[in-house]
Amino acid sequence: MAERALEEIGEDASLLIVDDDEPFLRRLARAMEKRGFEIELAQSVAAGKAIATARPPAYAVIDLRLEDGNGLDVVEVLREKRPDSRIVVLTGYGAIATAVAAVKIGATDYLSKPADANDVTQALLASGDELPPPPENPMSADRVRWEHIQRVYELCDRNVSETARRLNMHRRTLQRILAKRSPR
Repeated sequence: MAERALEEIGEDASLLIVDDDEPFLRRLARAMEKRGFEIELAQSVAAGKAIATARPPAYAVIDLRLEDGNGLDVVEVLREKRPDSRIVVLTGYGAIATAVAAVKIGATDYLSKPADANDVTQALLASGDELPPPPENPMSADRVRWEHIQRVYELCDRNVSETARRLNMHRRTLQRILAKRSPR
């Protein structure tokens, strides 16, 4: 995998990783460096935007939710400064609505955490018309249902009553579902 990655990266191997989870950030940075990327790290939207403006990288891995804002702001700046960059958005809150928003803004791909370095590398180096391989562990039916509920909840501006009405669900049932962790 590492040899193939070196061939596919190209001449500009610059990679910006933006994530506020420091252990994950360091681990991913080490793994991507071993694959031949030249790494720059940022732990906030502000730092990510500054790097994207000053030295727009060829590749980027950006966490969606950061302490100081939304990673999609970094995606927008990077897309404006370097339209050919390949951007993967990562998040621990895998919701379909945010995936769609990330791709519309210009992300190349969208991965849910925990994503390992192999998943990230495949997403960064996949050609535009090449379909990614099928997932090793596809979402369960419970997870798909949960994702749909989360999407409608976000579209209703996190209003429980409105979401329950649109899903034709009792409000208390919806509150119980929202209070639980996402199913695997």
